[in-house]
Amino acid sequence: MTDKKFAPGIERTFAMVKPDGVQRGLIGEIIARLEKRGLKVVALKMVKPSIEHIDEHYPKDDKWIARLGNKGFTVFDEQGISRKEAMGTEDEFEAGKQVRGWLVDYLVSAPVVPMVIEGVQAIEMVRKIVGSTLPSKADIGTIRGDFSTDSPLAANLTKRPIRNLVHCSETQEEAEHEIAHWFSADEVYEFERSDHAAMF
Repeated sequence: MTDKKFAPGIERTFAMVKPDGVQRGLIGEIIARLEKRGLKVVALKMVKPSIEHIDEHYPKDDKWIARLGNKGFTVFDEQGISRKEAMGTEDEFEAGKQVRGWLVDYLVSAPVVPMVIEGVQAIEMVRKIVGSTLPSKADIGTIRGDFSTDSPLAANLTKRPIRNLVHCSETQEEAEHEIAHWFSADEVYEFERSDHAAMF
């Protein structure tokens, strides 16, 4: 999220350690990797979200939901698995609604750790550090590549979302929505890191 008071290139983004990251004791590791890159954590908390809160976290538009279904179908098509047998439908939107439901159920199953990250090109940098959404394809050296091997095929066949440790915003619009959804303005702090004078 860009703000006029920030230096050129500085922006804010949203990231969240998911239930699997919390349960596996990786909160500190994940935050450390972000901070070591020079990014700044300006808001942080642990919460056990409600179904209503998570439902508002994820988009509800038909296009986004259909995209979820299409991702699952692509995996089945690559493996020669029947869409109908695996998901009970061949309709992308109907399949996407199922996947969205799995996501909501999963994120309310245990505490999560939402945070706001600030830094140079923070949205892109956080996504680079976190790695590919699909842990089985994430590069070694990224958070997902180092700590998860889950795959969309395994997830879809067992009717659950991919356990990929961290959520992070994809776009500035998404970051702005998610930051406002999880944090009030007085929960986001401004401070200077002592090493930034040497870095920038």
